[in-house]
Amino acid sequence: MRIDLHCHSTASDGTDTPAELVRNAAAAGLDVVALTDHDTTRGYGEAIAALPEGLTLVTGAELSCRVDGVSMHLLAYLFDPAEPALLAERELVRDDRVPRAKGMVARLNALGVPVTWEQVERIAAGGSVGRPHVATALVELGVVPTVSDAFTEEWLADGGRAFVEKHETDPFEAIRLVKGAGGVCVFAHPAAAKRGRTVPEARIAEMAAAGLDGIEVDHTDHDADARERLRGLAKELDLLVTGSSDYHGSRKTVPLGAYTTDPEVYGEITRRATGAFPVPGTGGA
Repeated sequence: MRIDLHCHSTASDGTDTPAELVRNAAAAGLDVVALTDHDTTRGYGEAIAALPEGLTLVTGAELSCRVDGVSMHLLAYLFDPAEPALLAERELVRDDRVPRAKGMVARLNALGVPVTWEQVERIAAGGSVGRPHVATALVELGVVPTVSDAFTEEWLADGGRAFVEKHETDPFEAIRLVKGAGGVCVFAHPAAAKRGRTVPEARIAEMAAAGLDGIEVDHTDHDADARERLRGLAKELDLLVTGSSDYHGSRKTVPLGAYTTDPEVYGEITRRATGAFPVPGTGGA
């Protein structure tokens, strides 16, 4: 089985619609794909309706969190999307995205970059607006060559010249909310140092004690040394180890299935979840 547990659609900052995502996942030879858009479940219906036969969909979301001033992302799988407490927190985070993006546009303007909110809004195309949309605007304007090049201290990285903070959930509260909604929690790309400061291992140990289920180890932002270190930490803390592409369509160069999760780990995730169940494809439109 080929299992990719971290993918984005146009419901947040990917370039594939949810329907295109599942069709492309099947074409890439995946057996299981997770839809984990940022702080939203808006793509579920379209993805399920288009789900090809032979492909299983894991519903999820990538939740924006912050601890000790460090931004981090928590992958939440198979939770009940209608559970009121987690829904309210997702909406709070999502609603803060627009003023935050407008703030980044204003800071870029002050730096002499002629980006406009209308440009960012067009790029987001109704999705959950975020830094990748602003970064894409910088690429369009020729300010940086790629989206990744916008995530530096010069521009949009945490603490960068055009960075603006947004509401982010305390990860311990996020773990509690996801568990309360019957879901499973995995720390996304915990050693992605090029994105900014990373969470200390001591804090990850505290999260494990609070109910964190796993850490994403095999990821394009982790080099070989980081993966080895994280595997050791996962073993020490009895955490599940996942791997995934963090696919964003054409916005990033990593293809679907570039990194995958072991079938036994996937099976354990599905066993722990009580809020929702994987959806088998029956041949979508």
